[in-house]
Amino acid sequence: MTVTPNISINDGNLVVHGKTILKGVPDNIILTPGSGVGLVTGAFIGATASQSKCLHVFPVGVLEDTRFMCLFRFKLWWMTQRMGTCGNDIPLETQFMLVESKDTTEGEREDAPTIYTVFLPLLEGQFRAVLQGNEKNEMEIFLESGDNAVETNQGLYLVYMNAGTNPFEVINEAVKAVEQLLETFHHREKKKLPSIIDWFGWCTWDAFYTDVTAEGVEDGLQSLSEGGVRPRFLIIDDGWQQIGNEAPKDTNCVVQEGAQFANRLTGIKENKKFQTKGLKHVVEEAKRQHSVKYVYVWHALAGYWGGVHPAGPGLEHYDTALAYPVQSPGVMGNQPDIVMDSLAVHGLGLVHPKKVFNFYNELHAYLASCGIDGVKVDVQNIIETLGAGHGGRVSLTRSYVQALEASIARNFPDNGCIACMNHNTDGLYSSKQTAVVRASDDYYPRDPASHTIHISSVCYNSLFLGEFMQPDWDMFHSLHPTAEYHAAARAVGGSPIYVSDKPGNHNFELLKKLVLPDGSVLRAQLPGRPTRDCLFVDPARDGTSLLKIWNVNKCTGVVGVFNCQGAGWCKVIKKTRIHDASPGTLTTSIQATDIDTIAQLAGLGWNGDSVIFCFRSGEVVRLPSGASVPVTLKVLEYEVFHFSPVKEVATNISFAPIGLLDMINSGGAVDQYEVHLSSEEKPEHFDSRSQSLTATVSLKVRGCGRFGVYISQRPLKCSVDGADTVFNYNNVSGLLTMSIPVPQKEMYRWNIEIQV
Repeated sequence: MTVTPNISINDGNLVVHGKTILKGVPDNIILTPGSGVGLVTGAFIGATASQSKCLHVFPVGVLEDTRFMCLFRFKLWWMTQRMGTCGNDIPLETQFMLVESKDTTEGEREDAPTIYTVFLPLLEGQFRAVLQGNEKNEMEIFLESGDNAVETNQGLYLVYMNAGTNPFEVINEAVKAVEQLLETFHHREKKKLPSIIDWFGWCTWDAFYTDVTAEGVEDGLQSLSEGGVRPRFLIIDDGWQQIGNEAPKDTNCVVQEGAQFANRLTGIKENKKFQTKGLKHVVEEAKRQHSVKYVYVWHALAGYWGGVHPAGPGLEHYDTALAYPVQSPGVMGNQPDIVMDSLAVHGLGLVHPKKVFNFYNELHAYLASCGIDGVKVDVQNIIETLGAGHGGRVSLTRSYVQALEASIARNFPDNGCIACMNHNTDGLYSSKQTAVVRASDDYYPRDPASHTIHISSVCYNSLFLGEFMQPDWDMFHSLHPTAEYHAAARAVGGSPIYVSDKPGNHNFELLKKLVLPDGSVLRAQLPGRPTRDCLFVDPARDGTSLLKIWNVNKCTGVVGVFNCQGAGWCKVIKKTRIHDASPGTLTTSIQATDIDTIAQLAGLGWNGDSVIFCFRSGEVVRLPSGASVPVTLKVLEYEVFHFSPVKEVATNISFAPIGLLDMINSGGAVDQYEVHLSSEEKPEHFDSRSQSLTATVSLKVRGCGRFGVYISQRPLKCSVDGADTVFNYNNVSGLLTMSIPVPQKEMYRWNIEIQV
């Protein structure tokens, strides 16, 4: 249980649980205790100014000698993590910050509990706040409207703080408290997850980029199906729409992977590449011939990269006008972006906010009539740069997000939407419905620096993004030197699992460790996040730390360990780079309590013992309470460990489910299990010191292949759906294995019984 925080300003210091976090807090900083259900444990930071302006910078106090982790936008579209110890380490555009301190309310004690304090900069009215640092080591609140006509001289609820002893609970409680205050967004737990997240998918992007064609879609689906791994959802990415460019012929049009950023949408239907067959026919073929369940298509929040053509045939009624982006100083101070360079010259065709619902609704209604089930909505943060004349960035973004979600609710009943390039709080705090969010910058198969960065970024970003939506850790190539590394991260991360393989370029052996024969995946239950001991170290840059990612399945926990060292975003050259070409081999340790909720998973009476299954090595080890296991990895190596709490099921007989041993997320196969004793007594009441009891362990299991459990003595018999089955038992490790056949029905749950 998170302890009730004690947050106050005393003698010019911001104090949390007796420990000073910020010194020299100025007189114009106001601390307001939270009030109302869910808010009582936190406090708001506000500030006042002598005059009204559209942009303010408020120093809040000096931060020194205190470890923190923050998430900041290193470029307009995306966040990544940064660790530091002083105010000057806080980057521009910081949208989330977690600070570590000790509880000193009862004096300085070595055994004092660690206190985790989260800072969430918020939206207040038409203004957006972020954090940043300065050379005096002051934390600052940067507040702006994005419209010169929208001014203020104060903000009372600019940053929400919450503190306690469990960092994951502190973050969760804070976002839910802000949800109650703002009433403009919903927490992830209240949102309907689209069905695609439990099925394997294929996206056309890295296979074709914008050169995608109807024939290419068919080739990709056929190629994967022939290898026995059927995609059950399909994303037709950028390249299917009608677009045009009014720029003069001699203009140097910016092109990246085929996307011409000055192009604008000229119609809501498919382009010539898809017109021969017709989009509807392409979708029907995918579903009929290749058993695809769900088809999504890509579009930008503004229609296309360059918006909508103001005079496009049939588009006139959207009242589109050319607008020229103006980026926030914080974004400009981080990484420049070639998209913005292009649009600053050519402008963007902005649909009038009062007409944008009509635009989305007509686009989506047409797509739905073609059998499309959802959309990947990209380039979302562009809207924040166009707020001038529309009440500012927050107002315009909210208009667009609300219109988008209303149209999706009307046209795609499965809540079919993936939000992309949308890592700004303008949108996150305005979304009541969108349930899937791309968690980081793209997967770049040809950029050697990107792979370790990708895994660390999606993990840390999920600490914050995972409170709003289910993080999507992006597509990857199954045939690539880093394929298994990426695959393991997706399996542990609870992410949708989909690839962007070119037709004929697949690693089916790897894919079958992720995908069951029916095309479903064994998805972990939560957003994958760094373990507690990784929160304030830097596994991408410090040269000493491995990244540990924890998650849970229905009956077991899982920890993925990754060596992500060697590359990161550089604040000097303002882009990602390799800073260590040959990172060393590193060692860490793992234990059951790395899974933050394992005690809840185990239930009452658990003594702390667990069984650990190491996916790559295949080892099974019983770990006493508090024991740990060392892990040593080279760069771009990984291991996945499944922890299963040990339960005594009969006199001197203990049991722990493991799962499908050849699937990366092995434990995801076990839906539930229960113990039936031979006596009248119930499991929670029986006394192991009494007479010898026999028991039957019943499990519900999904999938097929080698299934394993731990049991401390050889069972009497095993059955699958009532039929006795052959099993193998290892007396040394306690591993019991059996073979489960391929089920005839999708998502089928086998009934496995083990009699002991």
